[in-house]
Amino acid sequence: MAIFKFEEASSIGTVFSVDTATLIIKVDEIEKLRKLQVNHLVAIKSSKAGQHLIGIINRITRKGSDEERPVGDDLGLSNFLFTENILKINLIGTLLDKHGEKENVFKRTLDTVPEIEAPCFPIDGENITKFMQTISTKENYKIPLSIGKYSIDENAEAFLDGDKLFQRHAVIVGSTGSGKSWCVAKLIEQVAKLPMANSLLFDIHGEYSGKGFKADGIQHLRVANPSDLGKKGNLANDVLILPYWLLTYEEMLAMLLDRSDSNAPNQAMLFSKTVFAEKLKYLEAIKDTVFKDSITIDSPIPYKIENVLAELKRLDVEMVAGSTAAGKQGPYNGKLTRFIQRLEAKSQDKRLGFLFQISEDELQLNWMNELCCRLMQGSILNTKKAGIKIIDFSEVPSDVLPLVIGLVARIIFTVQQWTVKEKRHPICLLCDEAHLYIPERTNQDSASELGLKSFERIAKEGRKYGVSLIVISQRPAEVNGTVLSQCNNFISLRLSNAEDQAVIKRLLPDNLAGLTDVLPILDIGEALIVGDASLLPTRVIITEPTIKPESATVKFWKEWSNDKAPQDIEAAVTGLRKQSKT
Repeated sequence: MAIFKFEEASSIGTVFSVDTATLIIKVDEIEKLRKLQVNHLVAIKSSKAGQHLIGIINRITRKGSDEERPVGDDLGLSNFLFTENILKINLIGTLLDKHGEKENVFKRTLDTVPEIEAPCFPIDGENITKFMQTISTKENYKIPLSIGKYSIDENAEAFLDGDKLFQRHAVIVGSTGSGKSWCVAKLIEQVAKLPMANSLLFDIHGEYSGKGFKADGIQHLRVANPSDLGKKGNLANDVLILPYWLLTYEEMLAMLLDRSDSNAPNQAMLFSKTVFAEKLKYLEAIKDTVFKDSITIDSPIPYKIENVLAELKRLDVEMVAGSTAAGKQGPYNGKLTRFIQRLEAKSQDKRLGFLFQISEDELQLNWMNELCCRLMQGSILNTKKAGIKIIDFSEVPSDVLPLVIGLVARIIFTVQQWTVKEKRHPICLLCDEAHLYIPERTNQDSASELGLKSFERIAKEGRKYGVSLIVISQRPAEVNGTVLSQCNNFISLRLSNAEDQAVIKRLLPDNLAGLTDVLPILDIGEALIVGDASLLPTRVIITEPTIKPESATVKFWKEWSNDKAPQDIEAAVTGLRKQSKT
């Protein structure tokens, strides 16, 4: 590719003022001003030879000035009002003619600032195509990460740096109907082609689990519903049971304990002692010699919840020797009744059967190994040869959804922590509808708070252990700020809500905040991409994916106009009662 040539004759103006990463350009000719548009690119001659500074037009202004006309004015007028044509430019990087052996290299750094009166050139015509090809140089991989075409030049393909996108967490946001699911599908389609891909997508509404969303490299899992309970081989059939013994002590108490109860401390203490004793009994029963001396209350060791219930009931009615033949009430007599009632209610609730109503399969010590292999193995090692695992949570009750998704995230992060560095394979968690389980606000003692802490920890520490987050939401204003602040890549489709726009604006550097002005006017399937994965903050038209999520907006008027439109209320009511769509 030839080195860029900017002819003096094509200059649109000169530098009038410089302020860190912002320039004011004075344009002399109105005809040149008319050809310019906000968010278009310009090049400014650097003070260093062989370099040009690249900027984005932030504002175009035509204003009046009271400066005197030059001496010798043939009209003999002074203080004549005339106009100034002003461009406000945000600098975004440097274009080097040569860097080592490479020509035309773009860097996201500003080593210099331009001099006053330095010429400014438009990047248009052949230059824009050449420049977009420069910043879209493919990574040195057989399958680079292509996301679409640049809005500014649809002849240039937009590539993202796959390493930086996943290493440093990402956000995908957009209002309903903006093409957010389309963007996610395009990303998944690309990742699924890799031979050792490793990603989990938390599918909250089942939109990625339909017939149209099937391809090589993609495996569909779903959390068990009441019709799956008690069956053998659920995991082999891609049905997930997430037994209660995977929950930590705090997670169990968040579901069961009423902290306003005066007996809450006793209930928590006895539950802890009983569960720990049951875990030890289990290890003794299987003649374990590895774990017995090192487990804690939070160790994921199977135990039977019915044995815990039986022991708590015994303590709740216990009588001890006293002055009378009948004896006296034991120290915990009557103090555990409400806790027992809550535990029984939860364990008998069919909606929570995937937690409490487990079979002998899920009570085996090696069952967790099988679960983690199913969730965390890369494409080649996975039994289904699939690196993308889509988990359908659409049938999980909303009140325990944050806890359950937080449980899965915590298990993955913890296993990665305990994997030796040489054998640690990176994994990405794609969090669809993240505002539902990574919320900005929760009750401090709630199960939601514990689930949120898992994601906060991944956001802060995940990069060290090869765990990445992609936060997907239509309401970024309702997503936890701590998690968002750790994300260094932003793919924002159309956002019409002012609060949501403000969130994205706050996360961007000051000199790029003006880019968010385009968020409410982006077309369907068009995204503003800013971050480490993209050399240039720019608008991209997302290419149509071949796999289609079932999230297309319902056409109300068309359906209301169809006199043969199908309905099946009875089946829906049946599904509601069964807590199953099948």
